[in-house]
Amino acid sequence: MVSTESLEIRNSDDIVLVRQAVRKKSVALGFGLVDQTKVVTASSELARNTLDYGGGGTVQLETVENGARSGLRITFEDQGPGIPDIELALTDGYTTGNGMGLGLSGAKRLSHEFELWSKPGQGTRVSILRWK
Repeated sequence: MVSTESLEIRNSDDIVLVRQAVRKKSVALGFGLVDQTKVVTASSELARNTLDYGGGGTVQLETVENGARSGLRITFEDQGPGIPDIELALTDGYTTGNGMGLGLSGAKRLSHEFELWSKPGQGTRVSILRWK
């Protein structure tokens, strides 16, 4: 069964709700503890980026199926300032804030599929997918 859930990201409490929703969906899909932790961690990083750099936005959680495989696609979207240099932003250690610069690159490593679209002045959309 394919299902979709959308959540708003407006404050730090919403990041907790995103983490809880991702964990709940990953458990329902039968993810093991390691995969649950990876997808929750990646989602937490991206939700924090959506809030801190994008000024808030939305997240969509979608269960997907591909033959016998099932997975969880999580898409974060904001209408913030965008990312002028995506390649640089995906470099470990690069940050425009006070973090360690591992958010985007870390989320990419923790996911089976990773897509990033951003345009200065138009916002950012990051989609990750973790297969069971």
